[in-house]
Order: sequence, then structure tokens, then C-alpha cells
Amino acid sequence: MLGGTTTQKIGVVAAVLAFLLPLLVDVPGLEPAGERMLSIFLMAIVLFVTEAIPLVATAVLIIFLQVLMLTEQALVPLAEPAATSREFWATLADPVIILFLGGFLLADGAAKYALDRNLAALILTPFRKDARLAMLALILMTAVLSMFMSNTATTATMFAVLLPVLSGLPSAAARTGFALAIPVAANVGGIGTPVGSPPNAIALGALAVQGRTVSFVDWMIATVPLMLLLLLLGWVYLSWRYVPARTPLELNLTTSFVTSPAAIVFYVTAAATVLLWLTEALHGIPSTTVGFLPVVVLLATTVMTGDDLRMLQWPVLWLVAGGIALGHGVGASGLDDWLIGLVDWAAMPGTVLLLVLAGVAVGLGAVISNSAMANLLIPIAIALAGTLGLDLVTVAMVVAVACGLGMFLPVSTPPNAIAYATGTITTAQMVAAGVMIGVVGALLTALALPAYWSWIGL
Repeated sequence: MLGGTTTQKIGVVAAVLAFLLPLLVDVPGLEPAGERMLSIFLMAIVLFVTEAIPLVATAVLIIFLQVLMLTEQALVPLAEPAATSREFWATLADPVIILFLGGFLLADGAAKYALDRNLAALILTPFRKDARLAMLALILMTAVLSMFMSNTATTATMFAVLLPVLSGLPSAAARTGFALAIPVAANVGGIGTPVGSPPNAIALGALAVQGRTVSFVDWMIATVPLMLLLLLLGWVYLSWRYVPARTPLELNLTTSFVTSPAAIVFYVTAAATVLLWLTEALHGIPSTTVGFLPVVVLLATTVMTGDDLRMLQWPVLWLVAGGIALGHGVGASGLDDWLIGLVDWAAMPGTVLLLVLAGVAVGLGAVISNSAMANLLIPIAIALAGTLGLDLVTVAMVVAVACGLGMFLPVSTPPNAIAYATGTITTAQMVAAGVMIGVVGALLTALALPAYWSWIGL
């Protein structure tokens, strides 16, 4: 914040005022614990939207203030603490955080041993003579990697692979199409697994607080069909708009898989982890426990070291923890019931509510971090679901998926920013692709997915 922009400085002032208001003015119908949580919640909204301080700083500030204001350690004691300090501190090591920790270590290992680049080159090579088919292979490969890796790391990797592909394209339009394909696939691919994006983890953490769990395979069964449909839509649009039929493409990609003992241990560990995730229904080991397997094995065998551990995306993990703590605080303090009571939600049909939630998630997720959007919206959505008798899992997953589809602008997601930085894409081109996929995705998420989930008995 020091030396920040005018907007950031205004954001800090606004956040302080938002924090103080419920503490200085009596809020009708809200107990003291709820008033304190409202002050934290309003402050979080301002800080997440303005990014006056880093998102991870907001997340840890939320946890710290909740301990100091809502627990037995409150500086000004409450007659009845909303929760224990242990509950809020535990969010930093929540099982969902462990799941993401394992996923991040696998992603970093894939980059360390060049597995991601070699797989991408291997997949693209058979399509070297047909640009449209090569784009489809690129989209599918990017999406699959993004299901298990950070979409930021996936995008950076795929652009490293794509550079020789771009030089082999005959027109600027075709280069734009290929450059757009990567962020589209990375963003959409992230909805396909619990470890694909932070909103997914935030939803799982919020559901766990309510005693509801979603297995790794169940999440994939629920979301992969939508993911594939949106990927196909993106490919059809980008091919039609930018890559004429029978466009020639000359590729010169080579594969050179590392075969050192350390690399082989990594390959086996990664394969075993993914296999255990996909067969959770057979062996019964929770996906969160499986997520810790690669951490133990790779560190114990020194395939990955302390230096690798320090390079993990800890800010993302703590951001997810802050979201879990925010949701827990909103529920424990009674703030959720108060917020819901402000509007006659019962007059709104469940389908309309899902449409509104998905629309808000996609729209605001395009201008602020989708993780921040999930942090703010999922606790309220779950509370609404409980009040209106809707299924908690359905509502939480709709919001999480919709948050992942807010990808209209270069600032919407890291993959968009990386793609825009190549200089081959204009903002208008990114908006056109993002709006089409985001709007269609939001409609399908709110209208079709719940019916599909009910049909398959999920």
C-alpha cells in the first residue's frame, strides 16, 4: 500500500470507514457478534474490490480480526463468543488447503521435470498439418493441465510451447485465435476439478463447515460435461472467427522426457495421486488426504526440496483460507440470517435465484479477482440456500463454477493477463470471446447443471 495509487489509498480509507460504521451505529436486529462480523465483512468487500492491499493481506487480516473480535480472545469480550480462536486459526490448515498444497507441489514438479511441456508437444505433434485441429488439441491439453495445475502456470507453460506454433501461422488473425485459445481453455479447465481453481476450494471449505462433502470424482462428474461443452464452443468460435479451414501449420516441436531417477519417482507419484483422486469411491481415502501423499513422498525422496516448497503459491493458499474463515464467521455470528432477512427472497423462485447468483458471480468476477468474488458470495449463497430450502451443494457449486467463468477482460484472470501481454490480442477481441463463453456458461450453470445433477442423482 505504501506509495500506492490514488485508488488504493481511497480504498484503504473507505475500508476503515466501512469497518467502523457497524461498530459505531447500532444495527437493528443484529446481535453484537453479528455487528462485529458485519464490520469485518464490509471491510473485506471494499478491500477485495479495490485491491487497496494485496488480496492475501486481506485474507489474513480477516482471520486476525475474527480472532480479536469474535472469540474468547476478543479484546472487548462478548457475552457469548461466536466461535473459538482455534476454529479460525485452523482455517490455515483446513483439509481443503492440504488438497491444494498437494496439487501445487505436483504442478511445480511437472514444470521442474518438464513434464508439462513434453506432454503438450506430444499432443500437438500429430496435428502439425491442420491449424484448426491443432487448436483443438491445444485447447484440450491446456484444459486438462489446468484441471490439476494452477491456471497461471498452465498458461505460462503453454505459451512457451506455443511460441514456435505462432511463428508457423500464416496470418495475424490465426495467431490471435491461437493466443486466445490458451486463456479460454485455462480458465474453463479450472472448473473441472476441486483443485482447478481457488473458487472451487472455497466452495468445498464452506460446504465442509455445513457438514457437506463433495468427492473429487463427484466434482468432476458434475462439472466436466459443462467444461467440455464450453471448450467446444470456444474452439468453434475461435476457428470460425480467426482460423480459416485448411489453414496450413508447420510445427517443429520435440519431446525429451527426463528419465533421471528423481523424474521417474515424480512421474509415478503424480500418476498415483491422480489415480487415487479418481478412484476415491473405491478405496474411501478422502481426496484431501490423498493430496498430502505427494507432499510426503516427494519431500522424503528429495525429488522436491525445501526450496521447491518455498516457491509454492502460498498467497493463493492463504487467500482460500481467508475465504473459509470469512464464511465460517458469517455463519457463526448470525450475520447470514440478518443479511437474508433484508430481502424477501422467498418470493424469488429457486431458478431465478441461481440465475442471479451466477450472473453476479460472472459479471463481478470479470472485474475483481474470482477468488475474492467467491470469498464474498459463497457464504451468502449458502445461507440463502439454507433459508429457502435449496440444496447447499447445488448453490455453492453453481457460484463457484460461475466465478471461474468471469474472464472478459485482461485483468479478469492471470491467464488473460499473460495472453494480453503477448501483444497478439486486443481488449475487444478478449471481451468478445469472454462474454460469449461467460454468458453461455452462466446460463448453463444456473439452468442446466442443477437439472443434470438431479438426473444423475449427484
